[in-house]
Amino acid sequence: MKKYNTALTIAGSDSGGGAGIQADLKTFSACGCYGMSVITAITAQNTQGVSDIYPVQISTIEKQLDAVLQDIGADAVKIGMLHSSEVIKLVASKIKEYKIKNLVIDPVMVATSGDKLLQDEAIAALKTELLPLADVITPNIPEASILLGRNIRSQSDLPLAAREMSFSKNFSVLLKAGHLTENELIDVLYNADKDEIIRLASPRINTLNTHGTGCTLSSAIAAFLSKGNDLQTAVENGKNYIEKAIIKGRDYKLGHGHGPVHHFHNWWN
Repeated sequence: MKKYNTALTIAGSDSGGGAGIQADLKTFSACGCYGMSVITAITAQNTQGVSDIYPVQISTIEKQLDAVLQDIGADAVKIGMLHSSEVIKLVASKIKEYKIKNLVIDPVMVATSGDKLLQDEAIAALKTELLPLADVITPNIPEASILLGRNIRSQSDLPLAAREMSFSKNFSVLLKAGHLTENELIDVLYNADKDEIIRLASPRINTLNTHGTGCTLSSAIAAFLSKGNDLQTAVENGKNYIEKAIIKGRDYKLGHGHGPVHHFHNWWN
C-alpha cells in the first residue's frame, strides 16, 4: 500500500480562510501532503481583522493531539499561535511524548498593528518550553526582537540575530526580512546543524494580498520536510512556493482588506 506524507498543524482557525488552520491545510495539500489539524482557538476573522477569539479548552486540545498522533502520526508538525502558557506547556509535553520530528514553529506573537498577542508569561513559556524542541523557527523581525529583548533595525543585523536566537538551544532559525524597507528582501537562514548562515533573496512584491503569508510559508516548509527534503532545500522550496502564491494572488480581489495569497496557484487560476 502507498503511504501519504503527513503534516499536522497546531494553530487557530481563521473563519476567513486566509491564515491559520485553513491556510495551513491548503498549503499542505498544494505541496503534496496529507494535512491534519489540532485547533487551539476559534476566531471570527476576515480580510479586515479579528473581531473575536474563543479559546478551545485544554482537555479538547489534548484529545485532538492524542487522536491524531496515536492513530496516524505525523511526518512533520507546524505550530502557529498558542494563546496561553498552559496550551504551550501541553503542546510541548505532547511533542516530547510522541517524539515528533520535523517540528516547524512560527512564533506568532505580534499583530499587524504592532500589538503583542501573547502575555509575558506565555512568551516565557514559549521560549523555555517549546522553542528548544523545534527543528526550525520562522520569526519575522518584530517577533525576533521580542525573543532577543532588543530591536533589529537593519539587514546587517539579521545574521547575528538569527544565530543568537539559536544559541545553546540548537534549533535553526529562518529570520524573515519583510518588515525592512528595501526592494530586495534577504531572509536569513541559520542552519544550527552546520553552524551556517544562508542568505535567501527575493523581490518585494507590491500587493495588499498578504494575509496569511507567515502561516503559509511555515506550513510549506513543514510539508517539504515531511517529504524528506533537508532543511535548506525545504526552506528554499517553501520560499519559492510562497513567492509564487503572492505573485499569483495579487490580481485577485477578495473582501475589503488584505486578501489571501493564492495557495493553489499551481493547480487553478
